[in-house]
Amino acid sequence: MPSRATPPAAGSPFDQWLARLPGSAPLAGATQAWHATIARDDLEAQCRIAQGLGARLAALWARRDAAANGSVALHVLLAFDAGLAWLEVPLPSTEPAYPDLSAIFAPAVRMQRAVRDLVGVVAIGADDQPWLRHAAWPSDAHPGRQGVSMDARFPAARDDYRFTMVEGDGVHEIPVGPVHAGIIEPGHFRFSVVGEKVVRLEERLGYVHKGIDRRFGDLDLTEGARLAARVSGDSTCAFGWAYAMAAESIAATDVPIRAVAIRALILERERIANHLGDLGYLGNDAGLAFGLAQFMRLKEDVLRVNAATFGHRYLMDVIRPGGCTRDLSKEAAAMIAAQCTTLAGEVRTLRDIYEDHAGLQDRFQACGILTTALATQLGVVGLAARASGIPMDARVVPGFEPYHRFTPRVVTATAGDVAARAQVRFEEILESLRLVGAILENLPPGPVQATLRYPAGPGRGLGRVEGWRGEAIVAIEAAGGRIVRAHAHDPSWQNWPALEHAILGNIVPDFPLVNKSFNLSYSGQDS
Repeated sequence: MPSRATPPAAGSPFDQWLARLPGSAPLAGATQAWHATIARDDLEAQCRIAQGLGARLAALWARRDAAANGSVALHVLLAFDAGLAWLEVPLPSTEPAYPDLSAIFAPAVRMQRAVRDLVGVVAIGADDQPWLRHAAWPSDAHPGRQGVSMDARFPAARDDYRFTMVEGDGVHEIPVGPVHAGIIEPGHFRFSVVGEKVVRLEERLGYVHKGIDRRFGDLDLTEGARLAARVSGDSTCAFGWAYAMAAESIAATDVPIRAVAIRALILERERIANHLGDLGYLGNDAGLAFGLAQFMRLKEDVLRVNAATFGHRYLMDVIRPGGCTRDLSKEAAAMIAAQCTTLAGEVRTLRDIYEDHAGLQDRFQACGILTTALATQLGVVGLAARASGIPMDARVVPGFEPYHRFTPRVVTATAGDVAARAQVRFEEILESLRLVGAILENLPPGPVQATLRYPAGPGRGLGRVEGWRGEAIVAIEAAGGRIVRAHAHDPSWQNWPALEHAILGNIVPDFPLVNKSFNLSYSGQDS
């Protein structure tokens, strides 16, 4: 793993844009990332320039001390094809505010609302609807500020949330949630329908907010790894690796190449397990219970081998800063390799059954369409983007070990419907099985853990990993081996709004199917 970011290709849009940012500096680590501090008055102009050069908003968060005159900063992470730019924008401590970025980057809307609720940093002229507080604290209280006790209690407040009303003959509202009939996390969906056709969907999330960003600030860099792995339970490897990458960047430490290979192996197994489960649920939601039975059988086999080889069904805490907590024995490697061969055959058989099943394809095709243009406008990432024809995948960053040696195939489809999202899952399972086999065949010898020595002074690190749902991002500011502030960003932030558009024109009974085809994380976004 390279210890420092390499310069972007000369003449690339990223290179051109960085040249306009005095003081930008590369961050150590495998993620191609640069940091720059810019003035608030320059933020909107720089974001417009970056957007014109093809950048998208990867994450947005803020830090504010609890003291009245404490420091305040907005953080904006922009993603180019060639790398990441972390913009830090100092703000005044009295009435801190910044320009609304939602007209430039559509995903900013909900991130800005969350920042307002948590730390009281306001986007001027932006949507002022609450996002996270759900009457749990008054509008003038901000529990996400640094220095506010995690045990702090606030008086209940009025819930003044305003859903958008759709008027017209025959329009009805159907509220669904936040408590659901199935064992899933809470989210409220307000449908406006004419007959059974959906003419508007408005989501209200934030019910499982856990204060993770604030909680990071009470931990040292070693302890923070356990919290990062629990941001979203189905993405423990993705967030664990992203956190470790950020911590290793601060320590400017190279990770043993064997540990990096094991990280990639378990990340791909996490991808395989989740895709298998989703394909089963998609079949079930379309009336094919056989699909659920078969795919859940295969997923269970993967989870059992995970437990046998790494000590945990969901691979929790295998990744930590500096390497991995477990090595891979020859016997374990042989068990995984044998399973790859078996799985590949069974997945191909089930893919043929799904593709040849007329009833299933009648439900899948032309259902929940997200066009390439709309996906681009909304800043959609990960699997959902690839199913709409956008070939993005953080595994193909130049020099990213060990993937640059195995060249992952970026699987795309063009229809942008449920069928396309199922197709991408099938192909990604098979590609992940290939990658696991290649990693096992080329697994280097050596240790799986390096000693990290964090600097006594301040430092910052950034990690980005392509999880099964999309890119998991962790940004850390630290000093003396302790976290000052950390932010974990789930790809669901970008993709939940896309679901509101994909369901339009479909009927209400298709919503569970369309929703499952995205399979977004409540917990990850609400963290």
